[in-house]
Amino acid sequence: MNSRNNQTQTDLSKIAINFCGLSFNSPLVLLSGCVGFGEEYTRINGFSNTDVGAICLKGTTLEPRLGNPTHRLAETYMGMINAIGLQNPGSKIVVDDYLPNLDFSETRFIANLSGSTVEEYEAVTRIFDDSPIDAMEINISCPNVREGGVAFGNNPDMSARVVEACRRATSKPIITKLSPNQTDIAENARRCIEAGTDGFAVINTLMGMAIDIEQRKPIIGNNQGGLSGPAIKPIALLKVHQVYQVAKQHNIPIIGQGGITRIEDVIEFLIAGASAIGLGTALFYEPLICPKLNQGIIDYLDKNDFKHVSELVGTLQLHGG
Repeated sequence: MNSRNNQTQTDLSKIAINFCGLSFNSPLVLLSGCVGFGEEYTRINGFSNTDVGAICLKGTTLEPRLGNPTHRLAETYMGMINAIGLQNPGSKIVVDDYLPNLDFSETRFIANLSGSTVEEYEAVTRIFDDSPIDAMEINISCPNVREGGVAFGNNPDMSARVVEACRRATSKPIITKLSPNQTDIAENARRCIEAGTDGFAVINTLMGMAIDIEQRKPIIGNNQGGLSGPAIKPIALLKVHQVYQVAKQHNIPIIGQGGITRIEDVIEFLIAGASAIGLGTALFYEPLICPKLNQGIIDYLDKNDFKHVSELVGTLQLHGG
């Protein structure tokens, strides 16, 4: 019995990582919006604190938000469209009423911050800075109300301004969630690094639409929403590779995300340059997928003579390179 336990512990040590100075039990990260404010997932029968490296909490704004009109979700071929509209009780309520219910010895918890102005991002960051949260993920895909509704994340200058403001407000790790809906994601990453980000999450959802052909109206009450799931995986994989070319020069780690459902997907993202792997849509139909993926990583490492998962990161060999 002891030898089997020791073997299991040895195997798990192969996938334990350091991400932005934080110790993760596993490279797997549960993405914002998919597991509520954490306790919804950790109380699932079968959850183990060795299953995941971190859990990203639901997107939070300075003041409470009711979110978008229904329908907010639509299943599509090989994916899902969502337009929740950042429904949340406000950052102070999350810090005062939600965080005390989390067991920070189980795993790492990352707040997800959103705002309509640079000042709002900074204010939310200051509130979470005075809390036990381990790190903060900045959702820069929100529209800037002072710039005609242009999303912060689609403009490198705006992105850098948000990161700079958040950096002033905290010494905790900042992870910038990059949008795929922009011209040059690598340039945006470079500007965010200069502004002080500690890590990246690549990518956020792509914008999409689904139509009710009987009513000839969009299914989503907001008309459009964020597309996630296997349909976006090839795009996400390319964006991770592009950001990695910049990030590796500064030792900035990446959470690769977008359509990951199989162990093959996990390995691809690691090879492309992701240090950690974000899971979202897959959790809706297989909530306990994490142990299977962790074992799959270990099996791949053993088969290919890697001693640790970090040795696999960024090993992509391009044709003609």
